[in-house]
Amino acid sequence: MVPAGLAGAFALAALALILLPGPSVLFVVGRSLALGRLGGLLSVLGNALGMLPAITLVALGVGTLVAQSVVVFTIMKIAGAAYLVYLGVQAIRHRNDHTASETDAPRRRPSPLRLVGEGFVVGATNPKTIVFFVAVLPQFVDYAAGSIPLQLTELGLIFFVISLVCDSVWALAAGSARTWLSRHPRSLPRLSAAGGAMMIGLGGALAFTSSKA
Repeated sequence: MVPAGLAGAFALAALALILLPGPSVLFVVGRSLALGRLGGLLSVLGNALGMLPAITLVALGVGTLVAQSVVVFTIMKIAGAAYLVYLGVQAIRHRNDHTASETDAPRRRPSPLRLVGEGFVVGATNPKTIVFFVAVLPQFVDYAAGSIPLQLTELGLIFFVISLVCDSVWALAAGSARTWLSRHPRSLPRLSAAGGAMMIGLGGALAFTSSKA
């Protein structure tokens, strides 16, 4: 296991990084504005679950190969960016489908499983996650203690939990703002379109990111 001191230091470093608004926050806010609190929270869950393959790859030592492969990085980057743009376009196209209150059950609202799945794809196709884990996790490992894969997994799961909690707060905040503005029915389609525009912009920005952590 990771020594408590190293685990605590990593948790503080992870918290400081996660609290800085970044691509994950923009994705969550965009989804929450487009779909409401439930949609945002399910997207957070899926996005966090998408980190697990990266954690597994890093723990097994494969993550370094992936992070250093320009071809793999580029393929994942383009796929993830394209999928974000697709989700953004869908949010804009169907901006009138989610205008009912969240206690209602609109016929065309995506199923919870689909929302989690969409979030998972976004999280799993973000190559920067692997690059980050490869660059940062080894710095908090006690090599003298052995069981390096287990320690890397533990650190990855610490990041997973902190990210899940913090991103959920963003989802609740953005979703609550949408709910408050739902008193004005005409604003909901605009919010959904704004959320879609955020995801399209994020996808465009990620398409031009480099492989450097």
